[in-house]
Amino acid sequence: MKIESRLFLFLAPFFLVIGIVYALWSGGEAVGTGALLLTAGLVGMIGFYLSMVARRIDARPEDDQLGEIEHGAGEQGVYSPWSWWPLILAAGAAISFASLAIGWWLLAIGAVVGVIGLIGWAFEFSRGQHAH
Repeated sequence: MKIESRLFLFLAPFFLVIGIVYALWSGGEAVGTGALLLTAGLVGMIGFYLSMVARRIDARPEDDQLGEIEHGAGEQGVYSPWSWWPLILAAGAAISFASLAIGWWLLAIGAVVGVIGLIGWAFEFSRGQHAH
């Protein structure tokens, strides 16, 4: 996590400087200046979060200067390849995106489908044959 946090924390001042330079060269154009300054804030928040997480967890094999490839072997997480919930979540996102062209009323339907897909995916291992 230390490498990732440093990457984001080093990018925050870069976007801040670029935002200021852009504001000066463009004569204070609001959209680009605001986007660059908000990007600096977002990158800074992500870097801060990753640095806080890096302090709480043990060092990963990627953080070890003398780490070998086999140090990262083993289970990396849980993924269910048979799950249909990501498809439902993607359908909700597609419906929500289509609402920009069709009408805002469609956003409510897309949000409901997306929330159902997200809840189903999050609690997939809490019911049925996979319940703990």
